Amino acid sequence: MKILIAEDDFVSRKVLLGHLAQYGNCDVAIDGLEAVEAIGIALKAQTPYDLVFLDIMMPNMDGQEALTHIRQIELDHGIATGDGAKVVMSTALSDTHNVLKAFNGQCEAYIVKPVTREKILNQLIDLELISRDVAS
Repeated sequence: MKILIAEDDFVSRKVLLGHLAQYGNCDVAIDGLEAVEAIGIALKAQTPYDLVFLDIMMPNMDGQEALTHIRQIELDHGIATGDGAKVVMSTALSDTHNVLKAFNGQCEAYIVKPVTREKILNQLIDLELISRDVAS
């Protein structure tokens, strides 16, 4: 599995990387702009990401805006809605507005920080990216 972690906080990036590295090859972006660029490069190289962990509150381009750009880039590459990367939004924001905006932007999941191994594994299982046996 090819994974992109877009997170501006160093500690959060390290935590996500530590939990996700055993399930695939991980790349890291420090903001939404870099994440969008990474998605575009991967699609041009025909090596798309399977999973994107996208923080909402990031400098230069927040996660909500990055998600919109990511879905547009996928459409531009002929990837139908629902067939692109699985996007998990991660943030400290659990208010209804941000949650609805994320799902309207076509994310597949939403994790409220602190991000734990259990939360990550549950999402990977729910998104059918790993089986329960692999998660054990």
